[in-house]
Amino acid sequence: MDTVEQDDRSHGENLGQTQSYTRPMSDPLPASPLTRQSAFRGQTVLITGSSSGIGAATARLFAALGATVVVNSSRSKEAGLALAADLPDASYVQADVADEAQARGLIDQVVARHGRLDILVNNAGTTEVISHGDLVGASPDVWRRIFDVNVIGTWQVTVAAVEHLRATRHGQVVNISSVAGERPTGSSIPYACSKAAVSHMTRLLANTLGPDIRVNAVAPGLVDTPWTADWDFVREFVTAQAPLQRTATPEDVAEVILGLARSEYVTGEVVIVDGGLNLR
Repeated sequence: MDTVEQDDRSHGENLGQTQSYTRPMSDPLPASPLTRQSAFRGQTVLITGSSSGIGAATARLFAALGATVVVNSSRSKEAGLALAADLPDASYVQADVADEAQARGLIDQVVARHGRLDILVNNAGTTEVISHGDLVGASPDVWRRIFDVNVIGTWQVTVAAVEHLRATRHGQVVNISSVAGERPTGSSIPYACSKAAVSHMTRLLANTLGPDIRVNAVAPGLVDTPWTADWDFVREFVTAQAPLQRTATPEDVAEVILGLARSEYVTGEVVIVDGGLNLR
C-alpha cells in the first residue's frame, strides 16, 4: 500500500483537510473458471487416512483443482487403490502412521514418486465409543491406541514431511482435529484429549514453522461417515440443536480444508465445522 507523506502541521490544522493518507486500491479481478480449476496444479498433496469419509472427499476436491493427490490408508487398501485410480495422476501408498518407520517411509515414497510435497493433510485417526463416565473402560491401552494414531501419528508424518514442505517455500499442513478437542464432548475421553492435543500441536507448529510452512486445523462436529453411520441418537441431537439443523457431510469439511489451503495469510487457526452447534 502506497502512503502519502504528511506535512508538519499540527493535527488540529490538518482536521479541515480532505487529503487522503492512503491511495485507493483497485478492485481485485475475479478468478476465471480456468484459474479456479487449476488452483493447485503442479502441487502434490498427501492426505492420510483418505480411503473414505473426509479424507476421500478432500482428495476429490484437491484433484478437481489440479493437484496431484496421494491417497493413504493403513488397512483399506482396495478402497484406497480404487479412489486413486479414479483421480487424475493420483497414487496410493499403504502405511500405518502410528508406526514411525512406516510414517517416514510414506513421505519417502511420496517424494520418490512425485518429486515434491506441497500440502500434508493429517486426516488419519481412530476412536472408541466409551461413555465419559466409564473411567475403567477408558483403560491405558485405549489411551495408548488412540494417541498412537491421532497424536503421535500426526507428529511423525509431519516431522518427516517438514524438509520437503519447506523446500517448496509455501508448504502447508492441515490437521483434522475435532470439536471434541475444543469442548467437553466426543466419543470418549481419550479421543477428546487426543484431539485437544492435535489442536494445540497445530498452534505450536504454526508458531515454529512459519513463514515457510503454514499449519492450520479443522475441528468438525458430527460428520456422516462410515464411522458414524449408526450414531442415530447423536445425529438427532445435532439436527435439533445446531443452528444449521443438520449434521456435516464429508464435503462440508473438505471445503473448509480447501479454504485454509487457499488462504495464504492464515496460520495457527483451528476452524470449528459443526453447523454452529458450539454456539448453543
